[in-house]
Amino acid sequence: MSLAAELATGLAAAGAVAATLANAALRPASQVFGHTLIAGNDPREVALTYDDGPNDACTEALLELLDRHNVKATFFMIGRFVRQRPDIARQVHAAGHLVGNHTMTHPWLAWQSARRIGEELRGCQQLLEDALGAPVRYFRPPHGARRPAVFRTAAELGLTIVQWNAMGQDWRPISAAQIVANLDRGLARSRKRNRGANMLLHDGSDVAMGADRSRTVRATELLLERFKRDSSRVVTVDVWK
Repeated sequence: MSLAAELATGLAAAGAVAATLANAALRPASQVFGHTLIAGNDPREVALTYDDGPNDACTEALLELLDRHNVKATFFMIGRFVRQRPDIARQVHAAGHLVGNHTMTHPWLAWQSARRIGEELRGCQQLLEDALGAPVRYFRPPHGARRPAVFRTAAELGLTIVQWNAMGQDWRPISAAQIVANLDRGLARSRKRNRGANMLLHDGSDVAMGADRSRTVRATELLLERFKRDSSRVVTVDVWK
């Protein structure tokens, strides 16, 4: 084999390895680096999960809506916003919803040092547990990005890593109906595989407090009204552990 051919073969192999690692770090369903919680085996079960709060422009309105429908959801909170509004975090917990760790500042953890990963998870964990007066046992990595150091740190803190299998894409400027349509595609896939649906939504934004998530609230209302009519059962992610 010529030198050029050897180099080409080596580059192709390196590219394949890089693609495999990127898939393991970023694909929500990947279990390569360690176990992540996705959903249970009952296709009737649906978890509504909300990232990036607490948010003074949306979270409380969402709590009122969930209370009217007598359902519980899962909220993955950013530490710097918990520091600003610990009262909202306490309201979520007091209403019986599940609260999880979503780091201090929402970085892409797959590209961070082990030290930074530890600071992000531990800082958020301390703020949450101080605010709630209760242990926090679930963690969603921002963007779903993780690597072995993320799993090690989560294990040290007693945290179960949670991903998703249905995405609303509600960070985009789309309507409530479009958010529901996006989630429905994931819901259909999960039911085809006889799995529950873990729906990713946002009650806040990692950029700043005060994000307008009114379309997410409306999408949630549309979903809850439909869940009343079909066989769906809304759960929190801890039932799947």
